Amino acid sequence: MKRRCCIAFAAVILLLIISAYVNIITGTVVMSASEVFAALAGRLAGTIEANVVLFIRLPRIIAAVILGGALALSGYMLQTFFNNPIVGPFVLGISSGAKLAVALTLIFCVTASGKPGTVSLVVAAFIGALISMAFVLAVSVRVKSMGVLVVCGIMIGYICSAITDLVVTFADDSNIVNLHNWSLGSFSGIGMRDIGVMSTIVGLCLIASVFLVKPLGAYRLGEDIARTEGVNITLLRILLILISSLLAATVTAFAGPISFVGVAVPHLWKSMARTSSPAVMIPGCFLLGGAVTLICDGIARSLFAPTEVSVSTITAVLLVPVVITVMIRRKKDNV
Repeated sequence: MKRRCCIAFAAVILLLIISAYVNIITGTVVMSASEVFAALAGRLAGTIEANVVLFIRLPRIIAAVILGGALALSGYMLQTFFNNPIVGPFVLGISSGAKLAVALTLIFCVTASGKPGTVSLVVAAFIGALISMAFVLAVSVRVKSMGVLVVCGIMIGYICSAITDLVVTFADDSNIVNLHNWSLGSFSGIGMRDIGVMSTIVGLCLIASVFLVKPLGAYRLGEDIARTEGVNITLLRILLILISSLLAATVTAFAGPISFVGVAVPHLWKSMARTSSPAVMIPGCFLLGGAVTLICDGIARSLFAPTEVSVSTITAVLLVPVVITVMIRRKKDNV
């Protein structure tokens, strides 16, 4: 089992390195590996190549890895919390709630006092995510069927997306012309200052998740067993909600809603590592989520270059079959 996990980690890290390399050398401006390394080393300062590498591609690659990992980790937390393999921040409407809050913040703050800062956007997204999560939790108390819960989450997601589309349609301020592209999911326009904020938030959430490894391991075996091992179930659930919502909110604040990464990646990693241990799932989901998102972003910006499609379009096409496979397998297991 340890050998299998080591091989899986090595494969994901290799995939991550190859994806980053391909993403940094390809694009509208094609560069060789030597030009990229020279730009990173500072030997091409002031050139077009250096600007493209340092201020466009490198921040975008880092953002895709960090935010993709955050989505996958958020999905794993939610699947553990609800004990359901097909839930995630996008499916439950959490990302859509955060998206609506960020869109409203952008529109009203730009109109009133100028463009809000990144921290303000993260706070707004977190509040929107918590509101959506509160709705899902309220439904889960009254309804025991996970199928109904997922449907309710999808419905709240549709409502939030419809309201977001409505406000974006009537938003004509020149400072938010990119709001439509953001609302579809995109890593373009992210700078190194944004990288600092998102890495801090996601890093703290990742550290907090590591401290939950033992409680999560007990929680997976059942609440009764977890209580006998001294796990505070109420506190654990609150932490799971806060961490997963903050991770999803951070992604939405910087890149918009990215679909299906949080649902599919935990299952992909579990099939690779052949274990469901939180000690393996947490770092593995984060790394694989970053690699998958980076690959999808590379496809999104290069498939129809110079036209760029939304990342969510690519993630949906590539990851929906994974979700369908999980649902079919779950149905067969229950028969």
